Amino acid sequence: MICHTVTDSPYGRLTMVAADGALCGLYMTSQRHRPPEESFGPRDDSLPCFAAAREQLDAYYAGELREFTLELDLRGTPFQRSVWDRLTRIPYGETRTYGQLADALGNPGASRAVGLANGRNPISIIVPCHRVVGSDGSLTGYGGGLDRKRRLLDFERGTALF
Repeated sequence: MICHTVTDSPYGRLTMVAADGALCGLYMTSQRHRPPEESFGPRDDSLPCFAAAREQLDAYYAGELREFTLELDLRGTPFQRSVWDRLTRIPYGETRTYGQLADALGNPGASRAVGLANGRNPISIIVPCHRVVGSDGSLTGYGGGLDRKRRLLDFERGTALF
């Protein structure tokens, strides 16, 4: 069963979506590639996975958590899931380029495909697609907007507070 809840964050309201008790979506307001509201199922604020996600996100915003340990249900193609898995391996406060991710996947020519998969990441912040930058280190597309990406990266580098 799919259901959702809504929570506040330093980025505004976030919609969390769960399938069979595991987090499968975390969407910012006005996020590119955000599924339609009707696909989120009924609202249910009582799921343990939502409480765990809120707790870990709050610890992240407080600067006390650097690695999330939530059960995730990442739904996508095998290639997308392999990219999203690689995103979770980028250490807090660090960045990687699309080309570096493609190399890590054993497919050096796939940086564009990596970028497309990165943009379709269904679990923002927790699966840190904000940690991927252009080949010259510049901030490139982010489903939540470049301002949010910049704020997340600055926060993780210790140069800004929420």
